[in-house]
Amino acid sequence: MLSPVELDRHRPNLTGHCYRMLGSVFDADDAVQETLVRAWRHQDRFEERAALGSWLHRIATNVCLDLLADRKRRARPIEEGPAGKVGDTLHQRPAEEWLEPIPDAAVCSPDIDPHERLVLKERTRLAFVSALQHLPGKQRAALLLTEVVGCSAAEAAECLEMTLPALNSALQRARAKLGDLDTSSGPLTDTQARLLERYVTTFEAYDVDGLTSLMHEDATLSMPPFCLWLSGPDEIHRWLLGPGAGCRGSRLVATEACGSPAFAQYRSAPQGGHAAWALIVLELSEERITGWNAFLDVERLFPRFSLPLVLA
Repeated sequence: MLSPVELDRHRPNLTGHCYRMLGSVFDADDAVQETLVRAWRHQDRFEERAALGSWLHRIATNVCLDLLADRKRRARPIEEGPAGKVGDTLHQRPAEEWLEPIPDAAVCSPDIDPHERLVLKERTRLAFVSALQHLPGKQRAALLLTEVVGCSAAEAAECLEMTLPALNSALQRARAKLGDLDTSSGPLTDTQARLLERYVTTFEAYDVDGLTSLMHEDATLSMPPFCLWLSGPDEIHRWLLGPGAGCRGSRLVATEACGSPAFAQYRSAPQGGHAAWALIVLELSEERITGWNAFLDVERLFPRFSLPLVLA
């Protein structure tokens, strides 16, 4: 008989899988809970000669496919239209339409091999998870089961109730749609670590010239749930000195999200102290910032990251 402790040991891997499938940390949490409930109720179907993790991933995949049938694709603002300009009207869309960040701790068991930890974190990078959302559900599942979870093509085909030729065809189409997407950046270099130190220093000093000097010429700034996104250091500079000027006096607290450098941003509050404003996930390329993703749904996100909503 399976024990709850034995099942729960697989929660991080299942959370990562469900997050890649669904693009939402909260949907992933719900899917994992449903997976564990189904596994507990139907443990008589578990064949002990099979790997428990593989069996649970099969259940989780089908839970996710059921959820995807009733939900819209989650996206990033940079995919939803051309870059905007400072002064454009801010349009907001429901939180459930946007891709969400996930804590690294949610997808990595503390006792796993460091190399495996790095691989799992890289498979939650925003660019990779966002690209997955463009694939039909079964293509997405086929790719993840074979290339991330480690199932054989035969196992994935059985899970998805597909013939082996159909599974291979789905994999071929999925790989073609993802193209040359590469998320394997490895650990931060010393130069990138210094870049992040400068980012924190210049942001907290609100040295906008210094801040935008750290950015690639094609850097983007997005702020879901707002549709507006900006491209290039010049436009971002104008934003920070214009509508974004309320960020002056902010404090940043380092965290870990989507296998990327991340910070909790707290803005100065009228009543004193600092209040949660955004969860920032940065994307880097060599020695420059290429993506500044500021997720503003702090009431939901900060507790999931074990972050306080107020700093003294």
